[in-house]
Formats: sequence, C-alpha cells, structure tokens
Amino acid sequence: METIGFIGLGIMGAPMAGHLLDAGYAVIASDHRSRPPADLVARGLKTVTGHSAVAKAADIIITMVPDTPQVADVLFGDNGVASGLSTGKLVIDMSSISPIATKEFAQKINDLGCDYLDAPVSGGEVGARAASLTIMVGGEEKAFERARPVFEKMGKNITLVGPNGVGQTTKVANQIVVALTIEAVGEALVFASKAGADPAKVRQALMGGLAASRILEVHGERMIKRTFAPGFRIELHQKDLNLALEGAKALGVSLPNTSTTQQLFNSCAANGGAREDHSALVRALERMAAHQLGEEETQAKGKAA
Repeated sequence: METIGFIGLGIMGAPMAGHLLDAGYAVIASDHRSRPPADLVARGLKTVTGHSAVAKAADIIITMVPDTPQVADVLFGDNGVASGLSTGKLVIDMSSISPIATKEFAQKINDLGCDYLDAPVSGGEVGARAASLTIMVGGEEKAFERARPVFEKMGKNITLVGPNGVGQTTKVANQIVVALTIEAVGEALVFASKAGADPAKVRQALMGGLAASRILEVHGERMIKRTFAPGFRIELHQKDLNLALEGAKALGVSLPNTSTTQQLFNSCAANGGAREDHSALVRALERMAAHQLGEEETQAKGKAA
C-alpha cells in the first residue's frame, strides 16, 4: 500500500485520515500548526515537521484546508509540498477552492513530474465520519485510477468528472444547489409557520412528496429544532458562493438566486452567525418575517473545518 501524506486534520480531514489509518494505510501528517488529534496518533498516525517533509515521506499527498490561499501556501509556500516532491508522486487537493487557481496549481505540480487531482467533497462532517462522501474529481484517468482505492476508503459516490479544475467547478455547482435548496426550505417553513401551521408536521408531510430532499430532511429539522452548531459553517458557504459569483462574472453567466442567497448569508454573518451551520440561513428569513420557527437553544459555536 502507498504511504499517504495528509495535510489538514480539521472537522473533515481528521475522520477522513482516520478511515485511511483503519484501512491499513501508513498516514503521515505535519505538526506545523498544532498537535495532531490524539485518537489518530493512537491509531498509528506519524508526524513530521513541515509540509516538505510530508511530501518527501509520502507517495500520495492529500490536502484538506479551508480556501485557495491556504492551498497555495501549503503547496508552494516556504517549506511547502512542492519543494519535497520527486517524480511520480501524486498530489490530491480535496479542499473546495477556485477552479481557475486549481488549473494553475495542477500545471505547476505537473511541471515537477507529478500528477495532480482536484477532488473536493460533499457530505459534510456526517459524510466524513461515515466514509460516505461524494467525491468530485478533476484530472487524468491514470492518476484517478491510482487514487481510487484511497477515495473508496473515504467516500461512496466517486466520479472522475473531467480534467483538472472540473472537480472544483462541479463542487461550486453543488454548493449552488445546496444553498438555494436551504433557502427554499427556510422560506417554506417560515411561511407555513407564520400562517399557523406546525412546521414540524409540515416538514413531515413534505417529505412524502416531490419536495422531499436530504436538505429538507436534515436542515429542515435543524431549523425547527434550532440546532445550528456546524455542520458546515455559513462563512465557508459564503466562500463557495463567492467562487460561483466570480466564475459567473468571468463567464458572463447570470446567477440571480445565488446572488440573493449570498445576501441572506451576509445578513446572518453581519448578525454574528458566520460560524453557525448554514441551515441558520433561516434566521435572515425570520428577521424579515418577524417570526421565528421554534424556541431557541444554547448552541456551541463550531470550529473550522
């Protein structure tokens, strides 16, 4: 089995790396920012100092960090992954970042004699823990087939969508669908509740018809029960919709409902909700309706994914 370097052991990355350890892979992490999770160390995780050292020690290097600047720094910053690569290694970025930057990163890694896959994921912390993530991959088929056994330990729906950058484009499209569906569920429940209906029973009824969806099931329940600890943070979804809107501007494409939903996320962030789960978008709709779906509960603010 190939040795895996894993950079980014947060809410998503830690359980993903854990599945690789459980499958028998040797996994190496960097201790550059903080100590790795104790449970991963107990399961065999090894650590080295610096991203370059990870690249030197591993055959496949996976990055799972918050945004484009962090990926750029991990790969090409001082003591970065690129400085430790040798011919034949494979770099897989599983973060959700700019498709345009991804193509540039891929070319730089290819120029070093290595392969590059962009492989963002959908499914959130629940999917990461259950090894049921959807993985959207951009890159060459040979590199994809090499990585497939690794992906299969972390996800279920794994698709090579196209060349480098297309994986990230697919993830942006995914985030448009998720955000707009959360907004639609929020509108429907606020409307029904202010009209005098029990939102929990409305949600139950809708789950039996064409309106049924995973978002109505999971995020609709979060809205009603006021369980807004992330999950997937609003500030991260804002980042993803920014990528969508920037890409749309470059392409000359209109995304009117994406823009509107981003404004609702902005309203939540301005009211202190940037680190709440993205289902808390309903709060912006509630403020406009002067009506709240349910009793508020004390929620812990989430940490970075």
